Amino acid sequence: MGEMRNNAAATGKKAGKGLIRGQIFSLDFFKRNWVYVVFAVVMALAYIGNKFTCQSSIQELIKLKEDLSNAETDLVVSSAAYNSMTRESEMVNLMREKHLDLTAPEEPSYHVKGK
Repeated sequence: MGEMRNNAAATGKKAGKGLIRGQIFSLDFFKRNWVYVVFAVVMALAYIGNKFTCQSSIQELIKLKEDLSNAETDLVVSSAAYNSMTRESEMVNLMREKHLDLTAPEEPSYHVKGK
């Protein structure tokens, strides 16, 4: 069991020295595995491009959500202004300001219910 640890440590040291000396990733390695190297580079570029596209889409989504929130706020404000203008007292004041010869009824209208 001690020998296995020593072999693993020795193999790791040899791999580290080989990497530093250029023996693992030598020109011969790239000649033999050029297809895999090109595939790995293309996949890395595709990953980077996809990440950029995703981040751009997320930023646009955040901007659109903010615009939607602003539009909803404007809707509430406009709705409140419309509701205040349609009140009976506002209508009476508006008739007076425009000098129309109209009067608001004093009694509510009657609804006839059928049998």
